[in-house]
Amino acid sequence: MQTQWTLQDAKNKLSEVVNAARAGTPQIVTKRGEPAVVILSTESYNHLLRQGTRDSASFKDLLLAIPRNEDDAFDVSRPEMKLREVDF
Repeated sequence: MQTQWTLQDAKNKLSEVVNAARAGTPQIVTKRGEPAVVILSTESYNHLLRQGTRDSASFKDLLLAIPRNEDDAFDVSRPEMKLREVDF
């Protein structure tokens, strides 16, 4: 089944586009020859939303995960963090 549609064809065959998306095949709709939107099943969309929230930490979480020493300063003594001299 077709997975890419012009906007006009997608309008004319919307039921076919929706049925294909519900069957698990994302449908791409183009406008003026360029991909414009993707039509997904609700199941696929919800799966993507769950993936996005599970895999990405907030900026705050990333900052709080920075290693610190007992003085609550950033721990720069780690061997993989090589500091270089800077001339001013």
